[in-house]
Amino acid sequence: MQRLEHLEHLDRHLVDELAQVARETVRDELREQARGQRRRAALYAASGAAALYAGAAVALAVGLALALVLPDWAAALITAVILGALAYALRGAARPAASRPAAGQPTAPAAPAAPTGHAGPSAPVPPVPSTPPTVGAVPPRRPEDSGPEAPHHRA
Repeated sequence: MQRLEHLEHLDRHLVDELAQVARETVRDELREQARGQRRRAALYAASGAAALYAGAAVALAVGLALALVLPDWAAALITAVILGALAYALRGAARPAASRPAAGQPTAPAAPAAPTGHAGPSAPVPPVPSTPPTVGAVPPRRPEDSGPEAPHHRA
C-alpha cells in the first residue's frame, strides 16, 4: 500500500513538472511572437509618419505651384479641395466590398430614414410577405367580446 502512495506522489510530481515546462515553453513562444509584432508595428508607424510628411510636402508643392498663377487664397482653397477629394476616394476604397454594390448590379432601394434619437445604423428591414398569414392567426375581436364579463387572456 505504501508503494502505491509513493507512485501517486511521483505522478503528481511528474504532472507538475510537465505543466511548468509547458507554461515556460508557451511563455517563451509568446515572447518571441510579441517581439516580432512590436518590431513590425514600429516599422509600420515609422512608414506612416514618413508618408504623412511626404504627403504634406506634395500638398505644399501643389499649393505653391498654383500660387504662381493664382492668388494665394485660391491656391490654398484648390489644394484643400484636391486633398478632400483624395480623402473621400480613399475612404470609399477602404470600405469592405460587401457594403458596395458590384459593377453592373442594381442597387437596393433606399431605406427610410431612421427615427430621430435612434443611435447607430438602422437594422435592415425584413421583406413583407405578399399575402397575410393564415395558420395560427388570431381573429379580430368583436365589440361584444370586450365587455366586463368577457374572458381576459393574452394571445
